[in-house]
Amino acid sequence: MFLGYNESMVSGLTDSFGRVHRYLRVSLTDQCNFRCRYCMPEHGINWLPSHDLLTDEEVLRMIRIFGGLGINKVRFTGGEPTLRPNLETLIAESKSIPGIEVVALTTNGSTLKCKAEDYRRAGLDIINISLDSLQQGTFRDITLRDQLKNVLAGIEETLQAGFQEVKVNVVVMRGVNESEILHFVQLTKDWPFTVRFIEFMPFVGNKWSQASLMPYSEIRSEIEAKHDLIPLHNSPSSVGKDFCIPGYAGKIGFVTSMTETFCGDCDRVRLTADGAIKPCLFSPAEVNVRALLREGADEETIVEKIEEAIQRKPREHKPMIHLSTIQERSMIQIGG
Repeated sequence: MFLGYNESMVSGLTDSFGRVHRYLRVSLTDQCNFRCRYCMPEHGINWLPSHDLLTDEEVLRMIRIFGGLGINKVRFTGGEPTLRPNLETLIAESKSIPGIEVVALTTNGSTLKCKAEDYRRAGLDIINISLDSLQQGTFRDITLRDQLKNVLAGIEETLQAGFQEVKVNVVVMRGVNESEILHFVQLTKDWPFTVRFIEFMPFVGNKWSQASLMPYSEIRSEIEAKHDLIPLHNSPSSVGKDFCIPGYAGKIGFVTSMTETFCGDCDRVRLTADGAIKPCLFSPAEVNVRALLREGADEETIVEKIEEAIQRKPREHKPMIHLSTIQERSMIQIGG
């Protein structure tokens, strides 16, 4: 029996600690046209064979089932999700699913110059763009690609396309790009997007160390030495702490995964490109449903697996010093 969307299902997907899940992050591919050091191991990875990836139909079926369980926001990630054929169709179909109110995308921005308007017409609401340097040499060192001008042009095109919300994500790495913090802040003077400074997080092969982590408190102090930061209201489940600067068109945000965790109000669940449901980014716990989808399992069976995964979600992730020793999937294999 297909559960379908039911507004009376107010309890939604609730874990063993009472957290209700409303937000599904779907990785569409593990492949990427960049090689960012914090996302992909230095030695690279073996891409998943195409038959191991969920098909469009399988992705949409999972979103429908999650929508029937109270999920109202879907974000497509990767890898680089814009490399997925038929992305516009996935966006449009997802937006038409009962219960799904918001469809978002996280991208490196390399295709936006040509595709932003197409994504907007398909129904995409929100775009997050990863950009860790405004200096050509540093950008190339981080991504191993010479694409800075193209990404900046894509951001401009995205703003012109009229998206509900645009965010620029900056992973701050000490000794790499921390000297550019105020340059990124200055972008928000005239451009109406949010620049979010993200604490460097440990994943397999990304050479994280405590010395390379620049904590939120230090980033914020550097900005406040030059600007007044006015706190904005954030929803309890938000991963970001948002601020505005008087007279600036955009906003400043901080994602404090390492030093001020937000596990207590986390409402997120992930679906990896190969069909694993991951209740926590930093936990090895996952339940794979790809085989069930391909065996023609009914919705009730798949819902049982979703609920099993949600119940395996930990109260909080381990302290950062322990996270660095966990041999789990790399970020690119999980989905950003």
